[in-house]
Amino acid sequence: MGHLIAVKADITKMSVDAIINAANNSLLGGGGVDGAIHRAAGADLLEECRKIGGCPTGEARLTGGYRLPAAYIIHTVGPVWQGGTANEAQLLQACYQNCLRLATANSLQSIAFPAISCGVYGYPVEQAVKIAVRSCSQYVNQVNQQLTIHFVCFDKIMLSHYQRLLQSDEG
Repeated sequence: MGHLIAVKADITKMSVDAIINAANNSLLGGGGVDGAIHRAAGADLLEECRKIGGCPTGEARLTGGYRLPAAYIIHTVGPVWQGGTANEAQLLQACYQNCLRLATANSLQSIAFPAISCGVYGYPVEQAVKIAVRSCSQYVNQVNQQLTIHFVCFDKIMLSHYQRLLQSDEG
């Protein structure tokens, strides 16, 4: 049975099959989680990302994990919050669905998500967490019951948002 787990941890140190990178459209690194993943994985990741040629918002791309404990990185580009009127919810949900589909297509059994779009992209945390938990819960229940999904949080406040939803049936 699939499991959804919230943890406070450094996503670059997660021993899972793949970590999810909240990337920008270029896939060439940036700030926050994206920059940390690129730094930890090393220059070979940047080289592979250059060959991919970017990623549209809501879609996902798979690369090697290089110097990370994870064998793979799934890069996804979350929406920038614009007040909720620019299909942000649909785009964020597509991020999760496309990452999950790539995980299943590559026979991955464990993945780790950061809080996509909740940093500099400004997505309201409560809404983003609800989309994350609901999308992943539906996926493991309907498609891939073997998948273990970690929601990796950088602080206790973010962790509490995930734990609250995972403990209720709101997700």
